[in-house]
Amino acid sequence: MKKVLLMALLAMVTPLFALAQLQLSGKVMDKQSNLALAGANVSIKGTSNGTQTSTSGAFSFKKLKKGNYTLLISFVGYVSVEEKVELTADKALEIKLDRSNIIADEVVVRSTRASANSATTFKNVSKADLEKQNLGQDLPFLLNQTPSAVISSDAGNGIGYTGIRIRGSDGSRTNLTINGIPLNDAESQGSFLVNLPDFASSVDNIQIQRGVGTSTNGAGAFGASINIQTNTLNEKPYAEIASSGGSFGSVKNTLNVGTGLMGKFAFDGRLSMINSNGFIDRGSSNLRSFFLSGGYYCKKSLLKVNVISGKEKTYQAWNGIPGAKLFGKSDDLKAHYERNAGYDGAMYNTKEDSLNLFQSNPRTYNYFTYNNQTDNYRQDHYQAFYSQSINEKLNFNIGLHYTHGEGYYEEYKYNAELAKYGIDNVVIGGETITNSNLIRQKWLNNDFYGTVFSLEYKPVSRLNLTLGGAYNNYDGAHYGKVIWAQYASNSDPDRKYYEDNANKKDFNIYGKATYGINDQLTAFADLQYRRVNYSFLGYEHSGDELVNVQQDAILNFFNPKVGLSYQINESNNTYVSYAHTNKEPGRDEYTKSTPQSRPKPEKLDNIELGYRNQTSTHNLGLNLYYMNYTDQLILTGQVNDVGEAIRVNTPESYRAGIEFDGSFKLTSILTWNLNAALSANKVKNFSEFVTNYDTGNIDQISYKTTDIAYSPNFIAGTQFNLSPFKNFTAGISGKYVGQQYLDNTSSSSRSMDAFFVSDLLLNYNLQFKAVKNLGFTVMVNNLFNAKYEPNGYTWGYITGGERINENFYFPQAGTNVLVGLNLKF
Repeated sequence: MKKVLLMALLAMVTPLFALAQLQLSGKVMDKQSNLALAGANVSIKGTSNGTQTSTSGAFSFKKLKKGNYTLLISFVGYVSVEEKVELTADKALEIKLDRSNIIADEVVVRSTRASANSATTFKNVSKADLEKQNLGQDLPFLLNQTPSAVISSDAGNGIGYTGIRIRGSDGSRTNLTINGIPLNDAESQGSFLVNLPDFASSVDNIQIQRGVGTSTNGAGAFGASINIQTNTLNEKPYAEIASSGGSFGSVKNTLNVGTGLMGKFAFDGRLSMINSNGFIDRGSSNLRSFFLSGGYYCKKSLLKVNVISGKEKTYQAWNGIPGAKLFGKSDDLKAHYERNAGYDGAMYNTKEDSLNLFQSNPRTYNYFTYNNQTDNYRQDHYQAFYSQSINEKLNFNIGLHYTHGEGYYEEYKYNAELAKYGIDNVVIGGETITNSNLIRQKWLNNDFYGTVFSLEYKPVSRLNLTLGGAYNNYDGAHYGKVIWAQYASNSDPDRKYYEDNANKKDFNIYGKATYGINDQLTAFADLQYRRVNYSFLGYEHSGDELVNVQQDAILNFFNPKVGLSYQINESNNTYVSYAHTNKEPGRDEYTKSTPQSRPKPEKLDNIELGYRNQTSTHNLGLNLYYMNYTDQLILTGQVNDVGEAIRVNTPESYRAGIEFDGSFKLTSILTWNLNAALSANKVKNFSEFVTNYDTGNIDQISYKTTDIAYSPNFIAGTQFNLSPFKNFTAGISGKYVGQQYLDNTSSSSRSMDAFFVSDLLLNYNLQFKAVKNLGFTVMVNNLFNAKYEPNGYTWGYITGGERINENFYFPQAGTNVLVGLNLKF
């Protein structure tokens, strides 16, 4: 009887499954030429189900139920369409796109971007993703939920100086471009987004490529690249006012306006102000910025000009909090003060000031008490782009850019040696004074300019060719002034006690080819040549003496990349790629060494193996990576022939891991986003060098295999978004970061503990007849008041037969709140 009932049940259910397994397929073509459009975006409206057309322009969606669907089809240079489909049986469509009357802004960055089926590991972040949490925190904090990312803030609340590490690589190893133009400082190779406050309000989209990624402009990507595109064309006029405020006196006000498309012209503008006291004592920020953009849009050409300006004044919190203060006992703290207070004024203003702060809050402690211990900098960016569609197969893009940066940081120096500042000793009543308290400013005045270009050629639908490159020139003036001294015989506020001018020329050219071997298998090759010419003031041996002379370093790099992508079906794609890249040492390695002790450039071989799956209910990616470094530059404590402890080449090191990134639609009102990274980050045959004050020597300690600093073995992020009723979304997110080491010795005494932090985000939006959107946002950061430190540093020595570790940390704020109001017209 049971068997009969089971058979009957199967007989009834099987047709239902059959009805649910329908296929919607089609082909996307150019309406005028009937040529297939490979790489067009096709998605089902209201779902996460999307794909790109194959080399023959084909697409398909399987396992669909009966019902009504709306397809969204878009392709750069064509008018996007919505195709409504009533699906009662398998259906094949033929969709023809009209060429757009204007060129889309996407052509500006297309040459350096990875597409949905590329053999590259990447994550796209949309304008909507940024907008819902943009309440004044810097851009790295808005990217916290991207895979393998660890963020930190000097002031502890995400405003002011912030940082992001991806796969353990810091800003100097992460290539960052704005519309394809390098943002990384040419010398230090870091990116300082504090110079562009509220920049997120002018960003349309971001692509984060992990690993080496595609060929791009600027510093080599040794862990990741962040490719930012600013605002794109909004065809209708608009105005937007956004204000937010909250904990630590944080306030942000933003005004955005746009004319919409007026014939062929469109103009946009933004004005922003951000103030915050910071979580850390005196960790204040005073930030101002504006963004202006004008575009001339034609059917076959685009001319666009951007002006981006930012000005920042931040109180210095970049030295962190001593571990003895943060975690130590009273005796440890007193010993720490005695060892360090008044050390050339580099750490504390005076010993008395330090001891007076003994009872201050250990998590907000800042030992700088001089009231103008600030960093002051302004940066102005000018960009001009021209794009021309020569014919249906050939497109040309060129960009010109100029950036001027100027500013200084001011600091109080306790008991400084006058001779170091070119000031004569002072004689008072027969006593010769050689040291004095003083205030100095260290200035940077630089210009960065050049051009970027790309030529895209598509002779047949299966083949895409790109020739691109850039030439950039950097002129940087470094100098210092003493603006006050307690004792000084010849102190002149305008006299420069040091002056160091540098020039760096950076040229690269790359060729990319993507070829569809068949409808499923695509191959790519990407070859880049890069040449760097760096002129700087460095040391040389002159007999037994060291002298400072202007020097030149010329480096030539070849960076090849190859890969395969296989489209299993409309929902599944897999890829494999290999990339080799090179990276020059930073400014300190050149200016604080001689040619004999100067380190070699670093090399990286990167293998990526990935799988992507996208359906109407989920979108996920899984990838394996192996990054093998040769001559990676690492701090070891070793001192070179100039007496400086700089990074030195380590022959062998690697990063290997597995990353997951997924989004799941659990119900009609609940989605779950999840990312995780499990990795091993190792240095082989590492040697540490420690100063031994007992013997006057430097002790060497050898290790066989250790962990790379700042590289947690496990990072995970999770986010649940609930929309119980129209216009309201509640999201709760969490971020786990495993233990991090402050140096490369894998010593738990020089490490940062693992932590888990949760945030709450509430969004409610209303629409009225005269108002496009009235939005309310509440963000509760660190919901459960976790005490954690995502960043720090260490140095150590031996004295009295004991190893002393001086650890410093950057604690982040406990539970804090930001509330925002957004009004769009």
